Amino acid sequence: MFNKILIANRGEIACRVAMTARRMGVATVAVYSDADAGAPHVRACDEAVHIGPAPAAESYLHADKILEAIKLTGAEAVHPGYGFLSENADFAEALEKAGVAFIGPTAKIIRAMGSKSAAKDLMEAAKVPTTPGYQGEDQSVATFKRQAKRIGYPVLLKATAGGGGKGMRLVEKESGLEDALKSAQREAKSAFGDDRFLIEKYIARARHVEVQIFGDGEGNIVHMFERDCSVQRRHQKVIEEAPAPNMPATIRANLLQAGVEAGKAVDYRGAGTVEFLYDPGSGPKTGNGKGGQGAVYFMEMNTRLQVEHPVSEAVTGLDFVEWQLRIASGEGLPLTQDDIHENGHAFEARLYAENPAQNFAPSIGTLSTLRLPHQAARIDSGVEEGQTITPFYDPMIAKVITHGATRGEALGAMRAALSETRVAGLETNASFLYALAAAPDFIKGHVSTRFIDDHNDALFAKEEIGPKIWAAAALAKRSASATHSDDPWPALTGFRLNRPRHEILWITHDDAPAILRLSRNGDAFNATLEPDAAAASRRENHDILPPIQFSFSGNANTDGAIRLCVDGETFTAFAAPHGDGLRVWIGARHWDVVFPNPLQGISAHQSSEGSLTAPMPGVITMLSAKPGDAIEAGAPLLLMEAMKMEHAIKAPYDGVVKAYNFKAGDQVKDGDLLVAFEESA
Repeated sequence: MFNKILIANRGEIACRVAMTARRMGVATVAVYSDADAGAPHVRACDEAVHIGPAPAAESYLHADKILEAIKLTGAEAVHPGYGFLSENADFAEALEKAGVAFIGPTAKIIRAMGSKSAAKDLMEAAKVPTTPGYQGEDQSVATFKRQAKRIGYPVLLKATAGGGGKGMRLVEKESGLEDALKSAQREAKSAFGDDRFLIEKYIARARHVEVQIFGDGEGNIVHMFERDCSVQRRHQKVIEEAPAPNMPATIRANLLQAGVEAGKAVDYRGAGTVEFLYDPGSGPKTGNGKGGQGAVYFMEMNTRLQVEHPVSEAVTGLDFVEWQLRIASGEGLPLTQDDIHENGHAFEARLYAENPAQNFAPSIGTLSTLRLPHQAARIDSGVEEGQTITPFYDPMIAKVITHGATRGEALGAMRAALSETRVAGLETNASFLYALAAAPDFIKGHVSTRFIDDHNDALFAKEEIGPKIWAAAALAKRSASATHSDDPWPALTGFRLNRPRHEILWITHDDAPAILRLSRNGDAFNATLEPDAAAASRRENHDILPPIQFSFSGNANTDGAIRLCVDGETFTAFAAPHGDGLRVWIGARHWDVVFPNPLQGISAHQSSEGSLTAPMPGVITMLSAKPGDAIEAGAPLLLMEAMKMEHAIKAPYDGVVKAYNFKAGDQVKDGDLLVAFEESA
């Protein structure tokens, strides 16, 4: 076994690898960029080496700097985690030449499977079923159009060197293919340095299933059963589970065998994931003319540990990082296939700093509050409260993993864990994850890659702010004022001689300032919410809403917990500072309550949907028009790349481009005005 390894990664996977290494008595070396100087993964390791500025291309993707850190610390092996250099054949080869072990497959295997096109050719030769498509050398638009017509629309464009949904586009008809291909090529070139593509038949109601394998590099392959990763947004996984639900036994047997055969085709070494599409509607017809049980098709092979590996660890009871270390050090496979057993069911939900209501756009900012359910679930995380989510890396906050004897038990535990998750300071997908875990069709295991699209209305349903939220916010606001102020006068807000004592809170309601009046009634409060007439002017019928009256009692603790009774109903809530006000949770749902300055009108934190400013730091990739062009509302004005995604800045209304403040290739900061745009008369 190795004495010391270097972890060429960051965040939760670096912390995860360090934990197993420490248990095995293996010393660890962390590497870090300027942005990660105080990050948890740096403290999780025995040593740490600075490798450069925040941009990944100048630090974590800079192989020479990793090699220098290896020489400096005397590390015997490198664990690449996932992403960054984990599937870089040149890096694996450089380590081999330097006499340093790569905790993963050989450079030859990485090259063979690193190109989706080459991997597909290899699998076809090994008789592993593949999705109908084209992966040839001719990359002309005309060829792609011809092949798409042969395959039949809709089709999927996939970067041959891609992963994580980047460089992937769904094309419904021929008229959209050329623009989609060019956009995807730009994204792939930036993310992977390779703009080659393949095209495949798009299976609308397919399921994304994958087989976890391990190999010793000498032809011996075992599987750790399968995972279902069907529920995705932007072709990126959101929630995963093991085993796959509602899969016929014969299909499952075929899937696992195909995964093993794929590993044998390249004499695989280390941990790998063979990804398949499962089409329940295909396959031979039965005797009564009904459809068969379906078929599985090879998609790609990931030559590294996957983000979702904890669900497979949970059902097998094995530590996959330990297996990686033992195989890389020459010990071979720790167990045979007959010794590997499956126990129960597991789920993983990926908690991201992103805004589901805005097409899951990444959210940057400081984690002013971070409470994760460590007692209810396994939590893999590489961030902590007070840390800033930057635009330089993937916006993952944590992975929430639950395990149970049955699928229902594991899913119930997931809902309970998400109900205890509290994040403020930026936007997250926590409430959305809970909505997924509570969706009736998901509970039944009726999943596909279109699950989110098919259940859009239910998953994105909004619940209006009501008396429960105002009461919780009022108690939290009063508690914070009493705790943080030495001045006795704030406690007398609204006090008048010869009148009943009352308090006034300015809040926002229906996007306008409103007044919440509180008056004491023994240990309780009588409350009246008086909506501002200005809010009514923005509604179509211009009706002025009547005051909302309710009563409540309770108390708020200094840690944010609130116990209260509103109009006779008792429940618990939680509140934490967020922006210009509070974020209030009841269960897994949260609402943002703002306390504006009434002299300033609507809170400045609210921005127009058609904002012409940069939503985050990034790079301008393309200008979609030129000064003087008339643009319709919703049409793109420019494209920018930020946090590994391409974002379109669109016209907020019909108008004319007056001038662009930046050109393609320019770096922009958060809030920069990108284009001068004049509304049409």
